Amino acid sequence: MTNLSARQRQSCRIGAVLDLQTAADVIVGGGVVAHALEGVWGLACDPFDEGAVKRVLRIKRRPQQKGLLVVAASAGCFDAELACLTPAARSAVVESWPGPETWVVGNSRFPRWITGGRPTVAVRVPGHRQARALARLCERPIVSTSANVSQFPPATSELCVRKHFQRRVDFVLPGATNRRTGPSRIRLAADGRVLR
Repeated sequence: MTNLSARQRQSCRIGAVLDLQTAADVIVGGGVVAHALEGVWGLACDPFDEGAVKRVLRIKRRPQQKGLLVVAASAGCFDAELACLTPAARSAVVESWPGPETWVVGNSRFPRWITGGRPTVAVRVPGHRQARALARLCERPIVSTSANVSQFPPATSELCVRKHFQRRVDFVLPGATNRRTGPSRIRLAADGRVLR
């Protein structure tokens, strides 16, 4: 953007804000959005909308029993889930955010189609500014699972997402990853054990 005039830069910022609001409106309205994260692209929807979640699972060809992770704009959005942790465990979780650390914690409100029927849920505050802004505009945690069909690598670019998912999702939020390699690490909050 360095070679753009002030007016062009302002126009780009306005366009980015409008795209972000459109993506949030699609999610809140029951749709599915493709968006960038730290290292890969994700598919986002409202975790409390069973129809939207089932659509994401169909797109990915992922069984519901595997569960899905949810992301939020800040650690405070997960206060209910973090409340049962020891002070040390809670501190480890909160200090890792924002970032590519997903934590498995006790579930207090998410439906079975998110948890896969388990008493736990995977949560994260991403280290990707646009992803946090999207969750903030939705005013709730959102599903954010890698944009891929099960057993295939996740999409790492907007071009790849548009090629493989544009017709399957309701909106592709223009953006880019933070160029981190691969998806987030998943850990058990209770003892810090790495699951992925």
